[in-house]
Order: sequence, then C-alpha cells, then structure tokens
Amino acid sequence: MSFHPESLVAELTEKARLLRLEVVKMIHRAGSGHPGGSLSAAEIIAALYFHQLRLDPAHPDWPERDRFLLSKGHAAPLLYAALAHRGFFPREELATLRRIGSRLQGHPDRLKTPGVEMTAGVLGHGLSIGVGLALAARLNHAPYRTYVLLGDGEIQAGVIWEGAMAAAKYGLDHLTAILDYNGVQLDGPVHEIMPLEPAMDKWRAFNWHVIEIDGHNMGQVLDALGEATHIHARPTIIVAHTVKGKGVSFMENQSKWHGRAPSDEELRIALAELEGRNS
Repeated sequence: MSFHPESLVAELTEKARLLRLEVVKMIHRAGSGHPGGSLSAAEIIAALYFHQLRLDPAHPDWPERDRFLLSKGHAAPLLYAALAHRGFFPREELATLRRIGSRLQGHPDRLKTPGVEMTAGVLGHGLSIGVGLALAARLNHAPYRTYVLLGDGEIQAGVIWEGAMAAAKYGLDHLTAILDYNGVQLDGPVHEIMPLEPAMDKWRAFNWHVIEIDGHNMGQVLDALGEATHIHARPTIIVAHTVKGKGVSFMENQSKWHGRAPSDEELRIALAELEGRNS
C-alpha cells in the first residue's frame, strides 16, 4: 500500500510509459544503444525527475539542486528522455541520439548535456562520486541530496564497495543509492556470471539502510524514496527488483537486448505493446 495519492501514482506510471516509448524510438533512430537497462529503470527515473528531485531546468547549475548520477551510464537514452520531458532541452533533440555533433552522447557527458551531473562510461564510479558530492554538501552546509542509480552487473566491481564503505564511515544520510536489480547483464544472467546474493545482507553489513521494493510498482518506488529522506546517520540503498527490457515482451529478460537497436519491424511491435495496441 502506497502512502501517496493514487492520482500521483497513476500520473508517474504514465510518465514511465512515455519515457519507454522515447527510449525505443531514440535507439531505433540511432541504430545503436542500450534498451534493456533503460527500460528496466523507467519507473525509478520517472519518480525521481517528476516528483522527488529538486531541480530548475531553467537554471541547470542552481547550487541547491539535488544531484542525480547515472552510474550505469549506458542507460543514457532514459536519462535524456527524462531531461527533455522535464524541460532541460527540446524534446526534438532526442532524435539526435549518438549522431555526430549531438549533445546526446552514447553515454552521458556533463560538459555537453544540460542536467547531466556526471560523465559516465566506465562502470563502477558513480557511487564514489556520489560520496564526494554528499561530503561537499555537508562541508558547504548545502541542502541538496544526492541520488545514484546503479546496475546490478555494475556492483560486481570492487570500486562500488569502496564507495559503500566511505559512505557508511561518514554517515552520509543525504546519499541514496538505487540498485536496478534486473538480474541480466551483457553476457547473461547475473547469477551465472558473478552472483550478488545475498545482496541485501551485503549492504546491511556495510552499515547501509536497505529498502527492498518492486521497482515497477510506482507506489513502492515513491514510498522508498520518501523513507530514505528520514534515515539518520547512515546512507540508504533502495534495492529495486526490475525486469530487463520491461514493457517490450521480446526484450524482457534477454541479455541480447542489453545493447542492441530494434529493427523496423521490432520497433513496430514494441511501440504497439507500449501504446496498448494490437501489433
């Protein structure tokens, strides 16, 4: 049961669907990209950008803005869709994904794209950068909160756990990590490549506050983000169980859709499913 109004949950759920539509269209036009991990995180990004984050699209560098770091930078199409719908740049620019001269690189670049806080590419560094931003907020007596979206394949990297230790050491309660736990990475199922379980116990052992949710249940996403703001003296991680390629049946739970663009026919089917039409 969510503590948020049904109208808000419905509005943000619809926003997640629209972001998914943008993602598949963008990647199809570009002829390359990463649909699977973009589609799995749509509810999380919708809840952040259209409810949780304190932002001013007219002033992307507003000092008191909340910081969001896309550590799993290959999900850039989803981030760009949210930024465009939030008003950071024109939606028409989404059609330029991965083109020469475009501000919308294959992975986010904070020096090129309004609203991007961290240049991403090599996985694993987002959490430690988030620790740095959270420490800066404390030192500067700034009110902003920092959010970091992690991939499950990504947290197989040791640098993630260095960041987790540092966040706990300094009691960074204004830092929230969100794990997009879709169970599939580039080469196959996570549990076959490098198992993460018991994932929740690992984060608890690092002295993080752990919240486990269905990452496609908007009410649960909103409640978890709200709960994180009331935790004191330690950081929070929201472990969001999701489905790789969520919303497009032939992409769901398929590692081949980690980084592949749909064909014209595959796009037609995907759009029909996301729009609720018969394909």
